[in-house]
Amino acid sequence: MSLIKEMLSYTFLLRAIIVGGLVSLCAAVLGVPLVLKRYSMIGDGLSHVGFGALAVAAAMNAAPLSVAIPVVVAAAFLLLRLSASGKVKGDAAIAVVSTGSLALGVIVISLSTGMNTETSNYLFGSILSMSEEDVRLSLILTALVLLLFIIFYHHIFAVTFDETFARATGKRAGACNALLALLTALTVVVGMRLMGSLLISGLVIFPALSAMRLCREFRHVIIVSSALSLVCFLLGTVASFALAIPTGASVVCVDILALLGCFGLGRLRERG
Repeated sequence: MSLIKEMLSYTFLLRAIIVGGLVSLCAAVLGVPLVLKRYSMIGDGLSHVGFGALAVAAAMNAAPLSVAIPVVVAAAFLLLRLSASGKVKGDAAIAVVSTGSLALGVIVISLSTGMNTETSNYLFGSILSMSEEDVRLSLILTALVLLLFIIFYHHIFAVTFDETFARATGKRAGACNALLALLTALTVVVGMRLMGSLLISGLVIFPALSAMRLCREFRHVIIVSSALSLVCFLLGTVASFALAIPTGASVVCVDILALLGCFGLGRLRERG
């Protein structure tokens, strides 16, 4: 308790906990349909795009999120369009866009500021990188993501499990996929300042996989995934503060431990 009280006494840490908790919830609820649609690596691809956008913003002395948000959203729609066209498979499209963006970001950084602390923060995240303006924008975006997911929950559910049937029943599957891509892009951009572009996809994948080992119904998986993601983020943040290690890496390691524990519980239940 004394450690938690000490953590909450730091304003920057309190900001990071609030934003990180909301990002964890957004990533968890979006991770379930993305994993079920076998499109889970979109978070990793978009985070690399975000790194390239942040590198360009740093070279231009522009506000990072104001540059990264439209670029990553555009990349999400591009990936969706490439996959829908059938000319490029989904995983191949992600590889092309993400690798190209990462290469562009490295070139821009090498020609402008060079590899410095700010660049490291983009790659691995930094709990100190969240300014008050970033927090306000992050709160608005994460609230928008959660609200839209709740409003269009039934449409997302239908498209996730049987897109062909959803189209036949009159649901606009294309618009729903576009909404899912948009929400994922916003979540990645908000979370990568805290988690880092190399680690943000862990928030999307691990809680969803863990919840799927414990639950079978879609709604229950969403709820358990959200709870696990939030708990793992809080435990990872506490471990990061206590051991003086990077927050993003600490949170991902806790997520991995939770995944292993859920696999063990799932195996025991199957044997029972």
